[in-house]
Amino acid sequence: MCERMEEMAGERFPLIGETFPSMEVQTTHGVMNLPDDYKGKWLVFFSHPADFTPVCTTEFVAFQKRYDKFRELNCELIGLSIDQVFSHIKWVEWINEKLGIEIEFPVIADDTGIVSKKLGLIHPGKGTNTVRAVFIVDPQGVIRAILYYPQELGRNMDEILRMVRGLQIVDGEGVAMPANWPENELVGDSVIIPPAKTVEDAKRRLEEYENYDWWFCYRKL
Repeated sequence: MCERMEEMAGERFPLIGETFPSMEVQTTHGVMNLPDDYKGKWLVFFSHPADFTPVCTTEFVAFQKRYDKFRELNCELIGLSIDQVFSHIKWVEWINEKLGIEIEFPVIADDTGIVSKKLGLIHPGKGTNTVRAVFIVDPQGVIRAILYYPQELGRNMDEILRMVRGLQIVDGEGVAMPANWPENELVGDSVIIPPAKTVEDAKRRLEEYENYDWWFCYRKL
């Protein structure tokens, strides 16, 4: 029992704020080293349950149709499932031939399951299939956001794009992002000013920014 607990502890998946684990992976674009090969870029790492499945096919098409928008944000995409590389290649060919969509980003072949176990991607009670997970990694290799979806629910790629864009604004402007930004019900496309740290700062904010109170100030970008 103790040995099993130690084994499970060793498989703990990384958390927000931690560095994405270093690993060498086989992909449809050849061998790659993560996160080093994407140093200086944002990265959306996502897993899918299996090749040649309907929901996963819709997700790959949706990611590809937005690939230019991701790249405009200096962000790359890389997929993963517990399939062999020849399966990925054939599936990507099928998508191109049948749907007219060329998948340009690499897909990791994790047929050994080593990467999936390291990242906590194995779906409980679903055999060796992986969950629909998303790790958003910044240019320094730090994990900034994690999303987990069940097999039955396809992801919203526009939300993932929004998250990358929002995190970049957070880093560049030192602000926070309201719910549903840039279409928030209270402040529209404005961003939130971080909390005041002194009494003087709280008073000054009422004069400097639009606000509902000193603790709820906002401004346009």
